[in-house]
Amino acid sequence: MVYQPPTAPATLTLSMTFHSKLNNIHGDTMGLWRILLHLHLVLCVSLPAPSNVSVSSFNLEHTLCFLPGLETPSDIRFTVQILRLRRTMWRPVTACSELRAGQTCDLTHVFKEPSDPYRARVQAFTFTQTSNWTVSEQFTPLSDTVLGPPDVSLSGCGNCLLLHITLPTKALKQLKQLYRRVVLHVRRSRDGAQFNLSLPYNEENKISYLQQGVEYCVSVSVTSLINYNCVASTPRCAFTSLPLPTSSLHMLLSLLGPFCALAFLLVGLFVCGGQLSFKIRRQPLQRTLSYVIHWPNGRIAPAVASDEMSALHQHREGSADCLLPGPASSSCLQGGSNSVQWH
Repeated sequence: MVYQPPTAPATLTLSMTFHSKLNNIHGDTMGLWRILLHLHLVLCVSLPAPSNVSVSSFNLEHTLCFLPGLETPSDIRFTVQILRLRRTMWRPVTACSELRAGQTCDLTHVFKEPSDPYRARVQAFTFTQTSNWTVSEQFTPLSDTVLGPPDVSLSGCGNCLLLHITLPTKALKQLKQLYRRVVLHVRRSRDGAQFNLSLPYNEENKISYLQQGVEYCVSVSVTSLINYNCVASTPRCAFTSLPLPTSSLHMLLSLLGPFCALAFLLVGLFVCGGQLSFKIRRQPLQRTLSYVIHWPNGRIAPAVASDEMSALHQHREGSADCLLPGPASSSCLQGGSNSVQWH
């Protein structure tokens, strides 16, 4: 006899066939899910996100900086968007839509409202891949910018120093609105003595009550009502005006003495000459009109000058001709008479 194994029932055969087909379908479904997950990782978030996204600003010039993520391929591009917090929509920055690693984004003209807060974000991308966005901290241009030092020039003016301040040419109007006062840090080079001086902002300032002929170094920083991020300038040094040397002072005094003496002499001569001229002009001209000479025919003789009459009078008193006997000479006058008569 030939041995024949027992045949399985029909129901058992159908059950085994159903489970086999079900396992095949389950395996196909799991493979499909694996494929979809792989495609999702490759196409969507396979790139590392940028890091250290920040906005730096100096004298209202704003720059966005970032670093690529770890293991970022070299051919990756980066795009930038900004958000004004008073609004809800992110806006792309056209000039920074395809940045390379190591490049920065200039946001100076993008932040159009300096008093409003902003945020910026960066994303890495390729033609088939993108990364997550990395968002910066909140940034307000007017209050967060760093006020750098102005250009400073220094010159001496006796026992003082003149300080000239020049603002940067960029964003000049907005910077003038920010600057309220200047703080001067003054240091004497000889011994290191120093003091601080706070003055209202002016393009020209004067530092008074300093020693003459001494070098001083001055650095300048500005202050604002809404911004305290200030940087002091590099110290500028200058000497106050030098005093006159001792030898020059002695020479000046030695020359000043003779000039003063000559001036006094000229003034004295002028005064004395004026007095003499005044006395001469006041002396009257004595004309002898009281001496009348009677001519023999009874006519009146012309007047004789006072100097002539004075000479005649002296001659009458001191001449010996009047004492001689004989007829009286015409040159002899009678004593005590006011007239001369001819005989």
